[in-house]
Amino acid sequence: MKRVFSGVQPTGNIHLGNYLGALKQFVELQEDHECLYCIVDMHAITLPQDPKELKEHILDVASLYLAVGVDPKKSIVFVQSDVPGHAELSWILTCNSYTGELSRMTQFKAKSKNQESAPTGLFTYPVLMAADILLYDTDVVPVGNDQKQHIELCRDIATRINNTRKKTFVIPEGRYLKEGARIMALDDPTQKMSKSAENIHSRISLLDEPSKIKKSIMKATTDSEGIVKFDVENKPGISNLMNIYSVLSGKSLDELEKEYDGKGYGDFKKDLVEVTVEALAPIKARYEEIRHSDELLEILRDGAERANAISVKTMKRVKENFGLGL
Repeated sequence: MKRVFSGVQPTGNIHLGNYLGALKQFVELQEDHECLYCIVDMHAITLPQDPKELKEHILDVASLYLAVGVDPKKSIVFVQSDVPGHAELSWILTCNSYTGELSRMTQFKAKSKNQESAPTGLFTYPVLMAADILLYDTDVVPVGNDQKQHIELCRDIATRINNTRKKTFVIPEGRYLKEGARIMALDDPTQKMSKSAENIHSRISLLDEPSKIKKSIMKATTDSEGIVKFDVENKPGISNLMNIYSVLSGKSLDELEKEYDGKGYGDFKKDLVEVTVEALAPIKARYEEIRHSDELLEILRDGAERANAISVKTMKRVKENFGLGL
């Protein structure tokens, strides 16, 4: 089976965009792939974090992995910093990357905009991401389209090293989301849904109460036309809501257009509230069941051991090819 690696940062509650864009894929992929799903806490500290809050968020994300259907018997679920190979390989890759290519990363440019100086970790973030992937001889990386540049950098670094050493790394392939699955902010459908946005009604988090979900959807930006039609360019607001409805209900966009022909946005939004609350209810129930359990800690300990066993083999090969150690 091909090996899959992906990770989510433990910085706040996972929202609907994360779920439909990434976690839903995680569950599907584990049926016919060997999957490693990581809570990437080392990535989180590229910006200041409260230590106690970070620890809680790590457990929150791990619980949500399991709550959405990631099965620890089929997949390896673990915390990044529990496997030393991530940091070790990151340094080796840093020594084989260039400031020019890192400075071209659009996410770094966006996050460091208007700053005279930015944290070095923010600059080298894509190298640590490459190490996460290459450490496990990963074949497939399921990510959003916004991460495409980082995957290409990972491939470039791995190819560069393979061309100057013995074959050291498996060259991974990105598995990118279809455009239709990209979930945008409810208050501004031209921007991606984000957990860092100031307006809490710009997103729906997986653990939101039904009352919050209702308020966020009913306040969602649409347009003055009042026609339920999928047209991202001219009607981005209702198109975004239709995407959410379609993915959660299994109905096609064409079916939704026919179903709401002659009806207004009010009817559509009310039904979307019901669909969303119903879809998220079992996730929330499972989360609450496992979040403070010994089972969760045992799953993470077991996952770290299994991930470390794979990483040690990779690092042995890497060190031999670089002449490191005895």
